[in-house]
Amino acid sequence: MSVQTKPRRWDPVVKLTHWSIALAVLANAIVTEEGSAAHVWVGYALASILGLRLLWGLVGPAEARFSAFPPSPRKALAHVSEIRARTASEHASHNPLGALMVYAIWSCLLVIIGTGIAMAGLPGADERQDEGGRAAYAASLVDVAQGRDEEADIGAEQAEHAEEEGEHEEGPLTEVHEVAANLLYLLILLHIAGVVFETRRSGRQVVLAMLPGRR
Repeated sequence: MSVQTKPRRWDPVVKLTHWSIALAVLANAIVTEEGSAAHVWVGYALASILGLRLLWGLVGPAEARFSAFPPSPRKALAHVSEIRARTASEHASHNPLGALMVYAIWSCLLVIIGTGIAMAGLPGADERQDEGGRAAYAASLVDVAQGRDEEADIGAEQAEHAEEEGEHEEGPLTEVHEVAANLLYLLILLHIAGVVFETRRSGRQVVLAMLPGRR
């Protein structure tokens, strides 16, 4: 069995985005309340961090680029055969199974971010809606002063609007968002298991290579 001896090299941007994404996912999973302002803003931050990592996959150093770890089921199967044969080979970036996992996690994150923004809107949208809501509320006070019939109509419209909002929140986007999030948690557990297995199999300190200050 050959053992990899050269240390894996990860640049600071890869390390920063890796741990920032991990913290953002952890925060929205167990700290923030689903649908809260904090949850939404953590989602915006996650979108920015993932965008930086994807951009870095185009312009970053060789080991960080997509070309260094293209998704390849054929190579992944060959890597499984290598594991069964108890051999280990050198990989400048992710090994073929790790590459598939990275793209699967990124795909889940993109779905989560996309559906989240579709439901919450872009940053600043809430403030504009609040301003419009305050203006509408001021106008409604004038209408209420003109008669109780109009007040009843306004109340009925507001109730209908709230019901429509509730239906929207529980619609297909919410379902897709939750399914993608649950799938992401499963992939993360598999990723951690894979890191532990690869560390024991190859003798390379995969986690240590990702820590700040380590090359």
